[in-house]
Amino acid sequence: MINTDEHAERFVLLRPLLFTIAYEILGSATESDDVLQDSYLRWAQVDLTTVRDTKSYLAQLVTRQALKSLRTSARRREDYIGPWLPEPLLLDEHDGSADLLLAESVSMAMMVLLETLTPDERAVFVLRDVFGFDYDEIAGAVSKSATAVRQIAHRAREHVHARRRRFQPVAAHESARIAQQFLTATETGDVEGLMALLAPDATWIADGNGRAGAVRRPLTGAGKLARIFAGPFRKGMEHRRTEVVIANASPAIAVYSGDVLEAIITIEITGGRISRLYAVANPDKLVSAATPRVVGR
Repeated sequence: MINTDEHAERFVLLRPLLFTIAYEILGSATESDDVLQDSYLRWAQVDLTTVRDTKSYLAQLVTRQALKSLRTSARRREDYIGPWLPEPLLLDEHDGSADLLLAESVSMAMMVLLETLTPDERAVFVLRDVFGFDYDEIAGAVSKSATAVRQIAHRAREHVHARRRRFQPVAAHESARIAQQFLTATETGDVEGLMALLAPDATWIADGNGRAGAVRRPLTGAGKLARIFAGPFRKGMEHRRTEVVIANASPAIAVYSGDVLEAIITIEITGGRISRLYAVANPDKLVSAATPRVVGR
């Protein structure tokens, strides 16, 4: 018998986890919303007396739908202009991102790294290493045998560990201070101040999909970046409003022109200095970026 109220209650309770699974597989909050909507419609038709473990069942359902979406979107990325970055994920400051494993798993650095995995490797790594599902559960999600899933997990884990940048959580007040200092130094054209904030090998990566003014390749070096931020970047920021926010469990700067969100710049901090800046200015990736999300595991 179908009980829509009970279906809704179970789904809503697990929504933060389900959204996070979809986002880590897809790198898109917008597509994750679509996956959850489609998954719920399928879930609403399920006879709950046949479901032994709601969390496992829904995780498998969402993973299958996310993989289907990922394989479709992967073809669209082949014609993308310049670097491709995940959609920034604006976080509710009161959510579970204090969980260090969860915070690292949604960090922009990890999301970029996950892009280098195959779809199956990405799903298996996320379900096993982030969310702790067992191999039999994952097998049902990716339509593989448990033995094959173990092999995929091993391969994905080795790939991630070989390329993973060390994740260093930064206290909220410290990250906000550094982000604000970066903004102030940029607004005043303070090259020396910017040099003091940037790591020697600091890198700027911008995703604009050919949008005018978006840099089409990563730029590296504190001196080069300081001059850009104090010069062309500063001029481009005139008449724009900025706000320090939390995106992908890191400090970020939201850039507005009037009420229109034009970019989100996520800041990675290593050893007290800015090591990476990920700028997303593709309007298609900012449609829902101003809506705070709750993640969980």
